[in-house]
Amino acid sequence: VSTVFLPAMARPSQRHKATEVPQTQSSSPHLFSSELTLAVRSVNLLSRKSDRNKKEHNTDQYHSDQLIVRRGQTFQIELDLSRTFNPNTDKLHLELKTGPLPQVSKKTHIIIPLVDELEDERWEAKIVEQNINRVKLSVNSPVTAVIGKYKLTITTQCLKTGETTTHDSDKDIYMLFNPWCEDDTVYMESEKELKEYVLNDTGRIYYGTEKQIGARTWNFGQFDEGILEACLFVLDNSEVPPSGRGDPVNVVRVISAMINSPDDRGVLEGNWSGNYAGGTSPTAWSGSVEILRQYHREGGTPVKYGQCWVFSGVTTTVLRCLGIPTRSVTNFQSAHDTDVSLTTDVYFDENMEPIHHLNSDSVWNFHVWNDCWMARPDLPPGMGGWQAVDSTPQETSHGTFRCGPASLAAIRSGQVYLKFDTPFVFAEVNSDKIYWQRNPDSTFSQIHSEKKAVGHCISTKAVGSDERVDITHLYKYPEDSEEERIAVETACRYGSKPEVYSSPIAEDVRVEVMMEGEGPRMGGDAQLKIVVKNTSSQPRRTTLHSQVAVMYYTGVLKDTVKKDTLNVELKPQEEKTIDWVLPYTQYQNQLVDQAALMLTLSGRVSETQQVLNGFVNVLCFLLDLHPIKVGDVSKHANVTVTEHFIPTIAGKRKLVASLECKQLSQVHGVADIDVYESQ
Repeated sequence: VSTVFLPAMARPSQRHKATEVPQTQSSSPHLFSSELTLAVRSVNLLSRKSDRNKKEHNTDQYHSDQLIVRRGQTFQIELDLSRTFNPNTDKLHLELKTGPLPQVSKKTHIIIPLVDELEDERWEAKIVEQNINRVKLSVNSPVTAVIGKYKLTITTQCLKTGETTTHDSDKDIYMLFNPWCEDDTVYMESEKELKEYVLNDTGRIYYGTEKQIGARTWNFGQFDEGILEACLFVLDNSEVPPSGRGDPVNVVRVISAMINSPDDRGVLEGNWSGNYAGGTSPTAWSGSVEILRQYHREGGTPVKYGQCWVFSGVTTTVLRCLGIPTRSVTNFQSAHDTDVSLTTDVYFDENMEPIHHLNSDSVWNFHVWNDCWMARPDLPPGMGGWQAVDSTPQETSHGTFRCGPASLAAIRSGQVYLKFDTPFVFAEVNSDKIYWQRNPDSTFSQIHSEKKAVGHCISTKAVGSDERVDITHLYKYPEDSEEERIAVETACRYGSKPEVYSSPIAEDVRVEVMMEGEGPRMGGDAQLKIVVKNTSSQPRRTTLHSQVAVMYYTGVLKDTVKKDTLNVELKPQEEKTIDWVLPYTQYQNQLVDQAALMLTLSGRVSETQQVLNGFVNVLCFLLDLHPIKVGDVSKHANVTVTEHFIPTIAGKRKLVASLECKQLSQVHGVADIDVYESQ
């Protein structure tokens, strides 16, 4: 499989900034007293459920009187001072500390300066309201901030006397991931999906067989009293320091390990024996709340007992609580590959009797894990979006029982060399079941294979309803399609038994993607040339599959806008050029801020079974400022807008104009202007 990455447009501005209140100063100069020590008497974190902080940060459902906010978004606090704050003679700054050994270099000790104007991507505070001895601060955090519980200290200083005082808040500040913020790597665009995958505290988990799918309601309870503290306790019990908690990939990987208990005294002890004495039967649990509360209450003693749906349910609770969009997913006929062959292997002796000690691979009637949503800047473009995470202890990953996050896009295309644990999840959903017989010389021969044995009816709860939705297509191409076979063979080449699938007889067909000049402009058709060349002395028949998807600048795919299958017949030594066109009308309504288009190509040569891959080409969309759509303006028409204004500051200034619409975003213009004092 190859990808052609088509980047476009400028970085979007950040959403969800708290509305600032205009600053007001006291009109009584005698209230500024430089002789008096400036001290903080009390701090109001404005943390009630009815306060704007929790409403604006979508944290008003948490049963807690602490301040719970999301990173990359401003929040407000009030300070009651011993006297009026004078910005000319007084200084003030905030300090936040998280973890046992806070360090500025590790971003776990934060020093927040007081500034005149807030800017994105940094810790800072601004006075937005002042009334005698009381000031209200608007505090900004970067989208990369470490999540967790912070202790707040306010330091004040009188410049004339040099006196410094500190005040420790009696309440903590909890910082979470922010899927509502466009620049956070867990950003999710759809409000309906955010309501489902972050804010919904109940759900459905599926079980049984593909012929008889059962469903049970699960109480995730991520907002219940004490659950946020329990989730952070789970993180604290891991060996990962707080400085690693700014990256959701890292946090998800830690949670995957900490929900099970074989090697790190995590939340749940697994039990598949049928004997549940001394604990609770896995089938008796109906939610995550009591499990997490018990684990927290007993200081980290694993709770007895869990099986896959319990591990998954608790994982959903923890990740939603921390702000990562998450869902529980059930795979029917789920394979367990124990030797990284990416096949499910069954061994027989010469008499067709099973060789039990070799038959360690298995197929479960069903298995439940999780999908979580995030960008993957550590992977190639297009690998963001849903990531598979499995907390059930099955196989170790780098020495620990954990699995994921593995990109669903990578799983679907067979790109199992992309981290984390993609081969294991690929085998769960799309491995072939291979039957082997032992030969007299103790070698084994393949005697049969089943290509549709695993990965059926992959299910999750629908957005906004209790219906079941089948998401198998997100994990693999349709069974027996050429794209699916290419993905399987591509994946198995990286497994422990690459010889299962025959190598191509020859690799003598080449494919190249080309464009002319600077490429297409936004608002025009995208045109490419696909060059296919046969370098052999024999004719070749090839099939090429192309797919184009809209992609956010974070590498998360949005929607597929075009799919094609091209059959190409080549004479010996022949080269053919295919004109490939994506009309503007097919992608104009799919564009998002800083949108890009990603073209994926895969193919096979019939005579040699060569898989066509490896083309890399970058095609840039250039922003055009010519057609600006305002209302019902016709195509290629010009629009002139006249605006009257009076400058308020003399000197050399810049007049900036920008336009936003669905079809054409990030359009800006600037003009230099000399402004003179009025006579």
